[in-house]
Amino acid sequence: MKVKKFQAGTMPEVMEKVKQGLGTDAVILNSKPIQTGGVLGFFKKTEVEVIAAIDPVSRPVAKKVPKGEVMASSLKEESNDEVLKELKSLKVMLQEQTNQSVYSETIDKIYQLLIEQEIEPGLARTVTDQLLDVSEEEEKLDGQWEALTNEILKQKISHLSFGPPSFKKKFIHLVGPTGVGKTTTVAKMAADAVLDRKLSVAFITTDTYRIAAIDQLKTYAKILDVPLEVAYNLDDYMQAREKLNDYDLVFIDTAGRNFRDEQYVRELNQLIHFSEDSETYLVLSLTSKYRDMTEIYEQFTEIPIEKLIFTKKDEASRVGSAVSMALNHDIGIAYVTHGQNVPDDIKPASREALIHSVMEGTIHG
Repeated sequence: MKVKKFQAGTMPEVMEKVKQGLGTDAVILNSKPIQTGGVLGFFKKTEVEVIAAIDPVSRPVAKKVPKGEVMASSLKEESNDEVLKELKSLKVMLQEQTNQSVYSETIDKIYQLLIEQEIEPGLARTVTDQLLDVSEEEEKLDGQWEALTNEILKQKISHLSFGPPSFKKKFIHLVGPTGVGKTTTVAKMAADAVLDRKLSVAFITTDTYRIAAIDQLKTYAKILDVPLEVAYNLDDYMQAREKLNDYDLVFIDTAGRNFRDEQYVRELNQLIHFSEDSETYLVLSLTSKYRDMTEIYEQFTEIPIEKLIFTKKDEASRVGSAVSMALNHDIGIAYVTHGQNVPDDIKPASREALIHSVMEGTIHG
């Protein structure tokens, strides 16, 4: 079996090359558009690449042969068909084993850029699979790959809820690991409720492990002129809820501690009453790795999480992990914070802004 690769500007031109190189009995194994030439990635042109094969020992059909040889020739043709099938299978296996990309150069580059932005590999592959579906129109789509990728990502998260709470439920819990900025985020949300929504607000803190956290929330409570209750156990917490029941909203700041400590989550479940009149938000830092975010989320599966809140966008160079978390766990995003200033450095999450941040990173990253 003789196999050769041919390329030319158009399919008729490349077929003529196949005819000249292997003859009219050649079999086409594969054909695809490719990008050739160019300088520094620009001014490339599209050509057609064809892989063709021929059996150099095949017999002319017109030759008269004995009956036994005709049968042998027929078996040989069937054998050749099997060889072609095996050749195709081997080609696919070789690509998989050597991790050879089956995408065009442009699509493969987009995949790598999404990975660099910490889009989870499975999601990145799904996006580029959709791009591959239109790869036959690559010449027509020249210069529109970024916009198409943007649109695919937005469509994938279109069913998720983005934006702040409706504040129809009185008790708002913030949970998450230590160091992600829960206390500051509680203050920012409360400030928005007091200053912009004109609601009456109160605080409860169960973070009694850190004196600094209590003092920090006391400072915010004083600035906003709202009450603060400290709960050391479930009885304290229930009494605080009863005492503050006349307020429109009660924000509960919880202790962080080590999220890998299962005992902590059990204690949190015992300490806080996650009733029908409450919503719970999981706070994650954008400076964390996607794998760590996933471990944190899984530790809190016993607690009903309404939405995610992402902090420290100002300290993170990549935000793709937020998209991956939302999509892979089928959960919306309420806020994204980007600094320490209360109440300014917080914005309601939006699909457009999040995907824009990812794509900006792929362009300038």
